[in-house]
Amino acid sequence: MDNNNNMSREQRKISRNSALSSGNGGGGGKHPFLKVMGLTLLVALFVVGAYGFRLYAQAQNSLGNTYKALDGKAPSAKISNKKPVSILLLGVDTTDNGVRDTETDYRGNSDTMIVVTVNPKTNKTTMVSVPRDTMAQIWKGVGNNTNKIAKINSAYNVGNEESAVVTTEKLLNIPIDYYVKVDFNSLKKIVNSVGGVDVDVPFSFSYGDTGEKVSHFKKGKMHLNGKQALDYSRMRYEDPEGDYGRQKRQRQVITAIIKSAASAKTFTRYQKVLDSISNSMTTNLSFTDMQSMFLNYSGAAKKIGSDYVQGYGSMISGSSYEIAPTKELQRVSNKLRKSLDLSQETLSNQETKLNKYNEKRGFSFEYTGTQTQNYETKIISSTISDGTGTTGSTTSGGGTENSFSGSGSGPSNY
Repeated sequence: MDNNNNMSREQRKISRNSALSSGNGGGGGKHPFLKVMGLTLLVALFVVGAYGFRLYAQAQNSLGNTYKALDGKAPSAKISNKKPVSILLLGVDTTDNGVRDTETDYRGNSDTMIVVTVNPKTNKTTMVSVPRDTMAQIWKGVGNNTNKIAKINSAYNVGNEESAVVTTEKLLNIPIDYYVKVDFNSLKKIVNSVGGVDVDVPFSFSYGDTGEKVSHFKKGKMHLNGKQALDYSRMRYEDPEGDYGRQKRQRQVITAIIKSAASAKTFTRYQKVLDSISNSMTTNLSFTDMQSMFLNYSGAAKKIGSDYVQGYGSMISGSSYEIAPTKELQRVSNKLRKSLDLSQETLSNQETKLNKYNEKRGFSFEYTGTQTQNYETKIISSTISDGTGTTGSTTSGGGTENSFSGSGSGPSNY
C-alpha cells in the first residue's frame, strides 16, 4: 500500500501545496511556467539581442531541428491569430537509470506532464500538472483507442507525443494545440553549456546511477555541473516528499538553467546553448511560432496560476495509481476550458464511467479509513462504453488481464 494513503487529509493537502511551489529560492518558484516553456522562449533573447541578424540566423538553424509535427493533426494557426493556446509539456528520461541506453527503440515514459494554457487577451497563464501515475484510458492517436487502462505516463511510450497529447485531451476534454518534449538525458549537456547552475539544496543526500560516481549534496546553496544536476534531478526515494520532491528539484534545476542562459555571461556561449536545446527538445512549435509567442504572449508569463489533478492513491494490480475522482476531473476541465475561452461541458469519458461503475459497487472517494477498497477496471458492456461509441471490455496496462482491482485507504485531499 502506498505510504501516502496513511497520511491524513490535511497532511496531504499540505504536501500537495508544497509540491506546487518550487521552493528554489531566488524567486524562481514564481515562474514554474519556465520549466519547459522557457527553453522555447529563450530563443527570443537571441533573436532581439545585440548580435542581430547573424545570431538570428544561427538560432533559426539550431531550433529548426527541434520541429516535429503531430501525426493526424494539422498545424495549429492559433498563435499566428493571437488566440488562447494550450501546450502539453513532456519531460522524458530515456536512460531508465542507464539500463536501456543501448536500446534504440526505447522511448521511456513522460514522467513530467504539464498542461499549460496561455491567453493573450487576459494576459494569464494557467499551468496544471497531471501526475504520472494518473489512471487513464490510453489512446495511441486521434481515433485510435487502445482500450487499455494504464498510468498516463505510459501513453508516450505507447505512441510518442501523439499518444500523450490525445490521451490528455480525452482525459480532460480539452484541445491541445502544441507540445514541447524535453529529454532529461541531455540535461548534463544543457547545464554544462550555460556554465553550471546554482541551486538551494533542501536537505543533504547522495545519489548516482549504478556504475557511476556518486554525487554528494549538502543542504544549502551549491553550484552544480551537468552530472551533478542530473543526479540532483533524478533522486526520488530518499526525498521525504517522494516524487513531489523530485519534481520540485527538477523545476528548480531547469529554472536555474533559464536564469543562467539569460545572463550576460552566457551570450558568449550562445551557440553551445542553442545546440544543447536543439539536441534535447522536440516540439510542433515552429520558429515563427516561438517568435510570435514572445512578441504577443509574453505578458501572460507575468501572471501564472498553478494547479494539480488531485487523485485518490490506490494499489491496482500491484502498482501504485492515482485515480482522479469525476468531480476533480470536471473541476480541472472547467478551469482549463475557461482559460481557453471555451464553454464548460459535462465530462463523459472512460474514466468517469469507470468511477460511476465503481461507486455503484460501493467504492467511495470520500473514504478515509484504513480498510482496503477494490477498484475494478473491467468494462461491463451493458454498463460502460469504451469511449468510441461501442461497448466491450478493456485490458489492463500490461494487456494481459480483463480486470484488476486495487486498494486505498483514503482520498488525496479530495
